[in-house]
Amino acid sequence: MEKSIKISASVACADLLNLETDIRLLEEAGVEYLHIDIMDGMFVPNFCLSFDLMKAIKGMTSIPMECHVMVTDPERYVEQVAATGSECLSVHYEATPHIHRALTLIRQSGMKAGVALNPSTPINVLDYILDDLDVVTLMMINPGFTGQKMIPSMLRKLKETREFLDGRGKQDMDIIVDGNVSIENIPKMVGAGATVLVGGSSSVFRKGVSIIESVELVRSLFYFVG
Repeated sequence: MEKSIKISASVACADLLNLETDIRLLEEAGVEYLHIDIMDGMFVPNFCLSFDLMKAIKGMTSIPMECHVMVTDPERYVEQVAATGSECLSVHYEATPHIHRALTLIRQSGMKAGVALNPSTPINVLDYILDDLDVVTLMMINPGFTGQKMIPSMLRKLKETREFLDGRGKQDMDIIVDGNVSIENIPKMVGAGATVLVGGSSSVFRKGVSIIESVELVRSLFYFVG
């Protein structure tokens, strides 16, 4: 069955001083989601974006937001993310000892529940949380900083994750890929089973290239894949 491929534009890579202009261009380009990164300086050694910014974005566009929190004990922030109007929240498996509780809280808040896996986290950790899960986010780099190169073995992990989900009756579950989702890597990622592409500085927000032109190029790369 042919799967629909969607683009989630990484707001952290947009021009934050001219964010509304970039969002209008993303609307015109027809991206399916806005990807919001929240970091706490503990789970990853960096900070990024905020809940107040998410609320402001919600007030200026109808593009759905999907939020990826790279924070310790993410259960603390589920209500705050839900209050921003985000459609989906992905929390890291590695960030909490109570992943079931976190996923249950996310669903109870009205959002889709996602789990994000660091590169070295094996996919078999998904086996006992599938019934509580709506989406899987695979980190193709170690989280925390943009501009990194994809870890080559992540393409194999992506393929195995798609097979793992399909083999358990989860053919419709989206796999979000995050990290170095570049013009070069997108065909490989889609071919391996990715269904949501987090487009950042190496695809949607390339220097010297318009957002609309970049999104058109991204779509051309996966349109005939698979």
